[in-house]
Amino acid sequence: MPASFSIALPSVTSLKRKHLSDDDHELKHPSKLPTIAEAGTGRPIRPLTQNVTAVNVGNIRNLGVGPPPLTKPRPPALSGPPPTTITTRPARATSAPPKSAAPRYISQPIAVPRATGLRTLSGPQKPTFGVGGDDFRFQALQSQPRLRTATNANLAADMDAERTKIAVLQAEQSTRARDLSSARTQEASHRPRSLRKYHARELLDLEEDARRRERELQDTRADLTATRADLERERKTGTSLKEALAQQGAEQTSLQSQNVALQAQLATLRAANDGTAETVSTLRHGLEAARHRIDELEEEVREAEMVRRRLHNMVQELKGNIRVFARVRPLVPSDMSGTEDEKARKEALANMLFPDTRDHREIVLSSTSESAMGQERKEAWNFSFDRVFEPQCTQDEVFEEISQLAQSCTDGYNVCIFAYGQTGSGKSFTMEGGSTTEAMGMIPRAVEQVFQVAEELKSKGWEYSLEGQFLEIYNETINDLLGKGEFDKKKHEIKHEKGSTRVTDVVVQRLRSPAQVRSLLSLANSRRMVAATLMNERSSRSHSVFTLRIRGTNTHTGQVCEGALNLVDLAGSERLNASGAGKDKERLRETQNINKSLSALGDVIAALGEKSDKSDKHIPYRNSKLTYLLQNSLSGNSKTLMFLNLSPLAAHLNESLCSLRFATKVNNTQIGTAKKQVKSTS
Repeated sequence: MPASFSIALPSVTSLKRKHLSDDDHELKHPSKLPTIAEAGTGRPIRPLTQNVTAVNVGNIRNLGVGPPPLTKPRPPALSGPPPTTITTRPARATSAPPKSAAPRYISQPIAVPRATGLRTLSGPQKPTFGVGGDDFRFQALQSQPRLRTATNANLAADMDAERTKIAVLQAEQSTRARDLSSARTQEASHRPRSLRKYHARELLDLEEDARRRERELQDTRADLTATRADLERERKTGTSLKEALAQQGAEQTSLQSQNVALQAQLATLRAANDGTAETVSTLRHGLEAARHRIDELEEEVREAEMVRRRLHNMVQELKGNIRVFARVRPLVPSDMSGTEDEKARKEALANMLFPDTRDHREIVLSSTSESAMGQERKEAWNFSFDRVFEPQCTQDEVFEEISQLAQSCTDGYNVCIFAYGQTGSGKSFTMEGGSTTEAMGMIPRAVEQVFQVAEELKSKGWEYSLEGQFLEIYNETINDLLGKGEFDKKKHEIKHEKGSTRVTDVVVQRLRSPAQVRSLLSLANSRRMVAATLMNERSSRSHSVFTLRIRGTNTHTGQVCEGALNLVDLAGSERLNASGAGKDKERLRETQNINKSLSALGDVIAALGEKSDKSDKHIPYRNSKLTYLLQNSLSGNSKTLMFLNLSPLAAHLNESLCSLRFATKVNNTQIGTAKKQVKSTS
């Protein structure tokens, strides 16, 4: 029995037809045509290969019959079932093979005529070498010498049959290829128009979808670029944050170590603080007790000082003496003539001592000189007054001593305070003061206190009215510093009526506030007579008298009290040879009138001192306009205080001694007890 062989045939080009969609069901022809292997003519036939599987016996019997006759392929009908003559294959999309495809082997079994006395060979067999046939069978025949001749004949016959069959199959393949090409041509010529429209629509849709996808791709690429930029920025930010985090971590570690050290230090300090707190608490209680005790002692001292002043004033009032306060002005730059040498400063100052450091009531002057024999002579002069103010004392301290005296005018007393001293000793500064609040003089301070007391007494039913006038005695002539027009146009006369003094034809201003008084003082100072001398570049050439009249009425009791406060700034006593006024007739006349009025004041003081021994002693008040104006203040109907101003310079030592001796005489003068001017209304 001949074995099964596989015949290697050229590769048949596969044809692919697109499966129509459901929209083209009107084309009811087969979707695919059978693929027919087409062998090219003139191609060499490859030797047969033995099939792996054995050929079925039934199939071998039909080897002599041959293949079925080939039919001419027809084009598929547009509708209806396909022709029965064309064998259909399952619809499977296959790609069309290239036209010049490589030949492929057909592994289908081939029916070989059955030979007598031969076995059927199955499985892989080796190809037959040589011209005659299978190499394997050839070897088998050689192994059997007895059958060699018969086998060779049979093999030759079989080989001829196989060659014939191959030729038939190649012819059939060529015929089927031609039929397939013809069928394709017919199919392409009869393709329906709707299929082309459908394909056009599909193409448009695909193109639109492609354009849409292209736009989406561009958008996606743009988004991708932006995302990459954001990612890069975020990466940089993350890197910087990591660096900052690392730095902060290092700082946190350092801070933690510092915190631990500080906590340990804090614990130590708390332990020390707890120990200190107890000590502080103890000291605080002791301090509070000490402060309380100090407050009590200070209150006792204040009360004792008030009692002392009250008793002292009472004694002075009972004695009827004129109280005297002495004040030494400080050294000013004009005294040194531009020299700031400490040695020259000490030589320029007079030797003044203040031994009473408790009550401040004594002043001692001393000097050293040479006698005619060349011996050194030391002299000292000791003076005692009601109060002595050293150069460093302020205006506030000075006014504190006279505040109670100035307040007496609201109780119905006449009060007179006058400043006496040589030229340049500080009388005007003491009485009028400077431009600042700390430098305010006695006049504005006394007026301010009177207004304050009057305001306080309103709660007790007292209502006060205040009036003021400012006069000047220049060359024995009274001038109104608050008047209008030129001086000496009016003749002013002094009138004494029932314990009060009036001056005719002068302007009396109604006072409503301390500020108004300060403005009046500025106006009066601008109109006062001053001139430059050798002793003072701005020397007062007249006596100024500021008079504050007070009238109070008590609405509850009906009492009426009238008082007056006279604040006098006397012109400076001076010598002609020292002041240089003798070279000028006007200055000479002024100096003569000033000295005359001051001499008259001294005569009045001396007469008052002698009056205690002789009651009928004449008092020369009319010898000067100054003494006549101050008659009620010096006659015992007033509380009188004299401010003695002294210069600290050694060059003025003789003038200072004269002033101190005159003040001592005034302090020893008894003028009688002041009377309170109070009357009641029915």
